[in-house]
Amino acid sequence: MKIDLSGHVAVVTGGSGDLGRVMCRTLAACGAAVAVHYHSRAAQAEEVVAGIRAAGGTAMSCGGDVADEAAVQHWAAAIRAELGEPSIVIANAVQQYQPWTSVLEQPLADYDGQYRACVRQVVLLAKTFAPAMQARKHGRIIGISTECAAQCHPGQSAYVAGKRGMDGVLRVLARELGPSGITVNQVAPGWMLSDRNRSDPPATGYIAGVPLRRRGEDTDIANAVAFLASDLAGYITGAWLPVCGGHVTVGI
Repeated sequence: MKIDLSGHVAVVTGGSGDLGRVMCRTLAACGAAVAVHYHSRAAQAEEVVAGIRAAGGTAMSCGGDVADEAAVQHWAAAIRAELGEPSIVIANAVQQYQPWTSVLEQPLADYDGQYRACVRQVVLLAKTFAPAMQARKHGRIIGISTECAAQCHPGQSAYVAGKRGMDGVLRVLARELGPSGITVNQVAPGWMLSDRNRSDPPATGYIAGVPLRRRGEDTDIANAVAFLASDLAGYITGAWLPVCGGHVTVGI
């Protein structure tokens, strides 16, 4: 048994980022043609595209603001022209902000930014790509959440608010799009290792709270995404899947 995404077109927003680039490579290795989206890191996106092509895959880069309707329509048209109509859409793009502080101290602009990056992103992606999925009676929409959405620790409010807002939209979409054969799920990473931080000193405090007693790898997230994008997960929808070594668990 293997994951075969041949014949599918996948879009990964934030595809030039730490987790996104590995998702792109993994989906391409499974046979999908991949649109590597970026916001400002065009060179990094092109590097991912070049690597996929060198391995025999099909890929392109596309850039723009995931929260701007006109920008999304522009790069969506470019994807359709070069690769075809996407059947797999990964909402992975994030907006970073500093500092993380208390609700009373967090600037309102940070909440607005997280709303744009999380809620507006998934709404615009659904409006842009779901109608064609409905016509084909098949599609996969996957949002990248975070273990923070279950933790709700002090200082996380803006980030958690954005991801929980995204969670609400995606859960509703799962019900609305399910009759058309479209699944809508989420993957919630823990504090993962990637190219950016793989050589950092061990985070012993964090690891002590993880039942598997280690930090996860970027490939762990990419593998979960590939599974949910495949026919192997055809009867899974509305799920929030933590990939964090048991650091958070989801109740029923």
